[in-house]
Amino acid sequence: MKQFSITIAGGGSTFTPGIIMMLLNHQEEFPIRKLCLYDNDKERQEIIAKACGILLEERAPQIEFYYTVDPANAFSDTDFVMAHIRVGKYAMREKDEKIPMKYGVVGQETCGPGGIAYGMRSIGGILEILDYMEKYSPNAWMLNYSNPAAIVAEATRRLRPNSRIINICDMPLGIMVRMAKILGMSEKDLDISYYGLNHFGWWTAVKDKNGNDLMPRLKAYVSENGYDINIEEDQHADQSWHETFRKVRDVYAVDPDTLPNTYLKYYLYPDYVVAHTDPQYTRANQVMDGREKEVFSAAGDIIKNGTAEGCRFQADDHASYIVDLARALAFNTKEKMLLIVPNGGAVENFDPEAMVEIPCIVGKDGYEKIAQGKIPQFQKGLMEQQVSVEKLVVEAWIEGSYHKLWQALTLSKTVPSAAVAKQILDDLIEANREFWPELR
Repeated sequence: MKQFSITIAGGGSTFTPGIIMMLLNHQEEFPIRKLCLYDNDKERQEIIAKACGILLEERAPQIEFYYTVDPANAFSDTDFVMAHIRVGKYAMREKDEKIPMKYGVVGQETCGPGGIAYGMRSIGGILEILDYMEKYSPNAWMLNYSNPAAIVAEATRRLRPNSRIINICDMPLGIMVRMAKILGMSEKDLDISYYGLNHFGWWTAVKDKNGNDLMPRLKAYVSENGYDINIEEDQHADQSWHETFRKVRDVYAVDPDTLPNTYLKYYLYPDYVVAHTDPQYTRANQVMDGREKEVFSAAGDIIKNGTAEGCRFQADDHASYIVDLARALAFNTKEKMLLIVPNGGAVENFDPEAMVEIPCIVGKDGYEKIAQGKIPQFQKGLMEQQVSVEKLVVEAWIEGSYHKLWQALTLSKTVPSAAVAKQILDDLIEANREFWPELR
């Protein structure tokens, strides 16, 4: 069986060990000959990389492993680039969340003003990595799950339309894992229909492999509990995620014909979210005090002890999705997966140039979209508004346009007025001078 070379861009991320653990768990189906970590923050990457090097030496010594801050070294001779970068790291995420909250507006990393700010930082970073890949390994695939995926996907559609990049998100998979737990089965046995934008979608059908309709059982559960379940291995089991999964009850009630993505709570119940958010201690603070410390502590223990035996690294759910996607491209498995792709009529009555999230069949030549037909007026209206926000953000980045970014913020369903949008924008510009293009 062919062996593959992988570059993980964002090597210093707290998600990197989980991806490597998942890759190790799937060596039989997806063998690796070389694994490289790349990051532009040498010191941060060093800690994660040294720990992962010890882990790989013990569990898969046949894999050539190295880490670097040199693009030529990182992107030469690679088959897949797995990108999960965070430009500005958690310090900027904290500002994304807290600045809107000053004005009573949702502060969240991918939704509303926070997502727009993060998108304006991410576009340049993703294009840079994509260009490195195309320069040094033009036949490689880039599997991008850097947030905010919707804005990044629109930017690559506009600016790199012929690139070998596939934009994906693990959140729908995470929800499908929950659906499967509710039903007492494996998520691999679910056959779904779904449409929307990234972090902005709906399931219209959930069936088993024999074609039996599972929606009635799921709807009965969701109407009472949302997607909240009690499982020890749940990687999102902290209190804020439990609340998010429970809030799905109210999101579902708005349209009981479908099952919603969790992120819709930020658009349909922004007042609730603001009322239940501590403006001094947001999700970024929770992550910095939780996952960030835990992963770097675990890495430090491996380095200190000189062994990964009994280490606290865990394979992440979302990493399994990356492995499945890479396998489908490498071995032509024709797996059905949710991807973020140009609409082109797949959602019949929606902007053909929108980047939509829909099921696709993935093989060695890329993906084939599965048509989802016409969508109802309610979802269409919400999606038209949100996709316009995303397109205006990308246009603002390309043109350096203050006004287009102001329009994007004004159009976001989370922002109450153009006046508030302008106040937030001016604060975000000040906070992002190091990262955004200059706006005129």
